[in-house]
Amino acid sequence: MPTSSVSTFLGAGVLLGLSAGFSPGPLLTLVVSQTLRHGVREGVKVAMAPLLTDLPIILASFFILQRFAHSETLLGLIALVGGGFVLNLAIDSLRARPFSAEIPEQAPRSLGRGVLVNLLSPHPYLFWMTVGAPLMVRAWTLNPLASLAFAAGFYGCLVGAKVLLAILSGRCRAYTSGRVHEVLLRFLGVLLLSFAGLLIKEGIQLLARAAG
Repeated sequence: MPTSSVSTFLGAGVLLGLSAGFSPGPLLTLVVSQTLRHGVREGVKVAMAPLLTDLPIILASFFILQRFAHSETLLGLIALVGGGFVLNLAIDSLRARPFSAEIPEQAPRSLGRGVLVNLLSPHPYLFWMTVGAPLMVRAWTLNPLASLAFAAGFYGCLVGAKVLLAILSGRCRAYTSGRVHEVLLRFLGVLLLSFAGLLIKEGIQLLARAAG
């Protein structure tokens, strides 16, 4: 039934969106890091990045799904580039100075950083090729509104979860300064460093399987 299919795929989108929104990863870590360094507004900008990046990712996923369904080489290269970029973010966090009320010397560039992190991570591509795109195609065949409901539920919860974490991080920021703030940023830097290592490892494994 059309109404049933809409609610079913809306629920699937909400569940997957919340899972992705709260799952640890480079984008979530960047949300918290930018919030602690520059305020809630900058963290929210990072959280909005998927709304700007994922349309081409979805289109690319449909294209890859049709043309390069088994191209581990492409995903491996994306993972390596993404790992390098996240590594650079990790170094920035590890070198961060304690929080100061003064205006930062450099612009935060939060939205740009969030866009690059999302575009250079293989996870959105993997999700849309293996889960998202097939679900949306199936939903569209049942009822076009079901496909739209899935996308709305997914992105509403994905972005909403990250915005909520930015707000919570901002409240913590009001009570952190000096050494405590520096330790928090260093901890986030270590997390980013581990994520960079995982991305690079994943890229090497994908390329190795492609070569073998």
